[in-house]
Amino acid sequence: MSVPTARGGASEPVTILLVEDDEVIRKTVAMALERYGYRVTVAGDGLTALELFRERRHDLLLLDVMLPVLDGIGLCRRIRESSLEPILMMSARGDSLDVVSGLEAGADDYVVKPVDISVLVARIRSLLRRATFASTEPTAEPTAEPTVGPTSAPALEAPTAPTSQAAAGPGAAAGRNVPSPAGGPAGPHGLLVFGDLAIDPAGLEVFSAGRQVALAPTELRLLLEFAANPGIVLDRRTLLRDVWDYGWDGDSRVVDLCVQRLRKKIGAERIETVRGFGYKLRR
Repeated sequence: MSVPTARGGASEPVTILLVEDDEVIRKTVAMALERYGYRVTVAGDGLTALELFRERRHDLLLLDVMLPVLDGIGLCRRIRESSLEPILMMSARGDSLDVVSGLEAGADDYVVKPVDISVLVARIRSLLRRATFASTEPTAEPTAEPTVGPTSAPALEAPTAPTSQAAAGPGAAAGRNVPSPAGGPAGPHGLLVFGDLAIDPAGLEVFSAGRQVALAPTELRLLLEFAANPGIVLDRRTLLRDVWDYGWDGDSRVVDLCVQRLRKKIGAERIETVRGFGYKLRR
């Protein structure tokens, strides 16, 4: 079994911060992930996890919803104040309120306990691929004018850890000015332009009204998927397959909540809801 590596394929293994208050579950999941080659740091409550998060860098965070001292939702919000690293939530109930609250707080995905370890690892690998994609140059650029049917965003390969925007956090990426884009989908500086929204597919940067916008890896991948298919309606199943790497039908709420977060950052009018079908990026 190959060891998943961090920082662009370096020898150091991927590090996961596992936060679970049930000791049996915590030990069981940690041991299983270590067998898959991951390095696991554990915490039994939200406050301890927050301290560990601030002390050292982790490539992915695996958070239970129900935690003492500081619950998983609150912990997720605190982490999102300074970091865009991938967050996978765990819920014992699969309750709609838990799921929606976690995704609204900034989680990238969720699983329902008890979860099969192979499913958990598949979700982790998918999140790490998205984070790697958000921090390295893509192998292919989204095209501004697709032909027939939706065009997938660049394919993802081996899971590696984010090294730039995803690791630096919102404060590091926001605030840089660029010349205001104008003139159509192929704007200046190699940008894809949609109104006051400009996307740099090579540099993996996004600008709204001339200001750089910090996006989490999943948000960036979702936006690039829309940008690769401007004006084309993408249904939730397609987005789950092409953005979340789901080889099976996933929970469409993951898509809806990510679109909601993306709208808050780039403008609610930029992504249009086509009722009964899906979403599209306005040209």
